[in-house]
Amino acid sequence: MKKYDAIIIGFGKGGKTLAADLANHGWNVAVVERSTGMYGGTCINIGCIPTKALVHYAQVTGYRRPSTFEQYAEEFKQAILAKEKLTSLLREKNFKNLDDRETVTVYTGEASFRSPYEIVVKTDTDSFLLEGEKIFINTGATTIIPTISGIEDNPYVYTSTSIMELEKLPRHLVIVGGGYIGLEFASMFAGFGSKVTILEAGEVFIPREDRDIADSVKSTLEKKGITIHLNTVVQTIEQDAERATVICRNAISGDTLRLDAEAVLLATGRKPNTESLNLQAAGIQTTNIEVDSKLRTNIPNIWAIGDVHGGLQFTYLSLDDYRIIREELFGNGFRSLDDREAVAYSVFIDPPLAHVGLNETQARKMEKNIKVASLPAAAMPRTRTIEQTDGLLKAVVDADTGKILGCTLFCAESSEVINTVSLAMRLGQDYTFLRDSIFTHPSMSEALNDLFGLIK
Repeated sequence: MKKYDAIIIGFGKGGKTLAADLANHGWNVAVVERSTGMYGGTCINIGCIPTKALVHYAQVTGYRRPSTFEQYAEEFKQAILAKEKLTSLLREKNFKNLDDRETVTVYTGEASFRSPYEIVVKTDTDSFLLEGEKIFINTGATTIIPTISGIEDNPYVYTSTSIMELEKLPRHLVIVGGGYIGLEFASMFAGFGSKVTILEAGEVFIPREDRDIADSVKSTLEKKGITIHLNTVVQTIEQDAERATVICRNAISGDTLRLDAEAVLLATGRKPNTESLNLQAAGIQTTNIEVDSKLRTNIPNIWAIGDVHGGLQFTYLSLDDYRIIREELFGNGFRSLDDREAVAYSVFIDPPLAHVGLNETQARKMEKNIKVASLPAAAMPRTRTIEQTDGLLKAVVDADTGKILGCTLFCAESSEVINTVSLAMRLGQDYTFLRDSIFTHPSMSEALNDLFGLIK
């Protein structure tokens, strides 16, 4: 049995960064990853990097204005090839970054606990035991598969992972689930020329957002030809030799809807990927791993990093998890989960939807005294120069202190601009800081001058 100072299960962002840092401090480190296709983690292989690349390629396709579905299909095929080339490059780079280090050993196999200090690794041909003084679980999240009749072994049914392996563009894509992952794929495939239908079981479209923002998103998606059905529950998915047929029911009217599609995407959420870890053998009693503010589990030598411990599932939070552990191991331990304020997120539809802090609905429920400003994206010169005038910008400010409580940007380049708002909030600046800042022109950043200038 080989012994290590640390074993990291999973090759995700936080884990791989921690592995390199531990090696720099002279630790002997084992990294266990069950798939050769996942070196580097979810983000670069099946998550943010390939999906955002495809979003970009879809936008480029739109600029070229294909005149036939066949031309769109060829654009899609080339985009998939370019995406594969990109992920392959990054995967190899990430693997070498660890495997080339003298004190890091990468094992490809499935890991499970035998005790709090022992890990069984099963490969295609072998099974062996590793011992680690400290163990870090970094296995990410996996797609939640709903209990819908007809999805098992259905060649037309995909998850957010498998649909990115499609080489043939579907004429009609049906998406089960109207959350942010589903919306990103809807916008992407519509950009490539597919007919897209979203089936959402809930009665409210993107309930996390204010209704004016949600209405603007819905209107923009519908202008792209995307059909959105609310209160719609999928009952079964049939198949024949050429397509799937999605049979669903409206929960309000009781009407039945039948939709033929070449592809059906299950976008019904994600859950921590822990099923094969045998956590009970380590003394961890729950499949949803609970951690303290320093990311320790109930077992002192075991930590959890990234999506696997629940909460918001973003690569940049996994990276911040690494920072917390780094400071605990080598610093003064001043960082913790409690430090996280004004964490922004972006949904890469076209245009992207970005948000930080409280929205108006949340602030009013908390009975805060607020001032609210909103601005159509089309009011900004930059949206005219790039021909992306859809969207709405919104800010919420504390009326008593002038502090920025939150901001939602549904507009071109919002995924970049929202970071400026987030930084201002973390620095404790009031809204006049953004209102009076000097930004380049024409840019989307200068929209912050106008948006916060509406606060009176």
